[in-house]
Amino acid sequence: MAQSRKKVLVLGAGYAGLQTVTKLQKQLSKEDAEITLINKNDYHYEATWLHEASAGTLSYEDALYPVESVLDKDKVNFVKAEVKKIDRNAQKVETDAGVFDYDILVVGLGFESETFGIDGMKDHAFQIENILTSRKLSRHIEDKFANYASSKEKDDKDIAILVGGAGFTGIEFLGELTERIPELCNKYGVEQSRVHITCVEAAPKMLPQFSDELVNHAVSFLEDRGVEFKIATPIVAANEKGFVVEVDGKKEQLEANTVVWAAGVRGNHIMDDAFDGVKRGRIVNNQDLTIKGHDEIFVIGDCSAFIPEGEERPLPTTAQIAMQQGETVAQSIYNILHGEPTVPFNYVDRGTVCSLGSHDGVGVVYGRDIKGKKAAFMKKVIDTRAVFKLGGVGLAFKKGKF
Repeated sequence: MAQSRKKVLVLGAGYAGLQTVTKLQKQLSKEDAEITLINKNDYHYEATWLHEASAGTLSYEDALYPVESVLDKDKVNFVKAEVKKIDRNAQKVETDAGVFDYDILVVGLGFESETFGIDGMKDHAFQIENILTSRKLSRHIEDKFANYASSKEKDDKDIAILVGGAGFTGIEFLGELTERIPELCNKYGVEQSRVHITCVEAAPKMLPQFSDELVNHAVSFLEDRGVEFKIATPIVAANEKGFVVEVDGKKEQLEANTVVWAAGVRGNHIMDDAFDGVKRGRIVNNQDLTIKGHDEIFVIGDCSAFIPEGEERPLPTTAQIAMQQGETVAQSIYNILHGEPTVPFNYVDRGTVCSLGSHDGVGVVYGRDIKGKKAAFMKKVIDTRAVFKLGGVGLAFKKGKF
């Protein structure tokens, strides 16, 4: 009797899950496995472009494309459904569109905003969390400018923006804001000097992954364009007026009608109930990206806490790492189906670039610091390469940054 095809179930069509599937469909014939990809939306969005969609410098439609446009429908079954529960012992996944069983599971469920229990942050601040929150935020910013322009009694809080967090997302969002604000001032006849953007960061240093020289470049670039920084200033609460911060042991209220939280992410909450030893939605992997006690389950992307051999700290959650993990897992699944051992994950760090709007940036590429126009160019290369790797030349041409 012919052996039944193994069921490969992939959860999430972000960078990690989609890279796994697009690589698998090239390597396997449809007789090799039954591949199912489950994703909440029928589109994939470029999570690394959310800061642009949030500021309104990029239209939200330009940051997404249909998942099925990069799939080989003969080999991959796409299901639009929301994952509700993973039962690792029964090897089943419950969704709002039914129950799916698997022989091999790949969990790439992505990230959620993490507010670290700060009082009121979830209710009173916009989160840069997905394409819908980004769309809401960019519309809100414009609405406030329109409101300010049309009001007889001008409220300066309408053109004040508070940003919590001077990490990667916060800084990239501020960079885009400094491009969007002049456009909005022009459109609504608002005097730019009245606009107030304040960035609040609890840590003593911004962008800790970069050298002082690069950080100073980013800070002076943004300060020259009107951003005020409050560093080493913890936010203790968010309310309808803005942020409450602590300065020298005293609480102080910062006010703005646009309040944005860009200071933390965690893995998907479904992880917490599905597996043991999960912290903030992330689980420590084995070297081949499977998890302890389950050689049929791979966890990748924002839900994984991968610690390279001999190191103590997990790698950060970046698109570059997620995509490399997807490629490794695809290779391992191919090997499993052909009776070969899985392969360990070896991360190749090609560098990191933080954009400051479309014409400037800071970064480290292959170990060398770059800044200014060169960094902005590299960022476009990286963004376009990610689209190309998932969707080929056609998609890169349509959605890429050149």
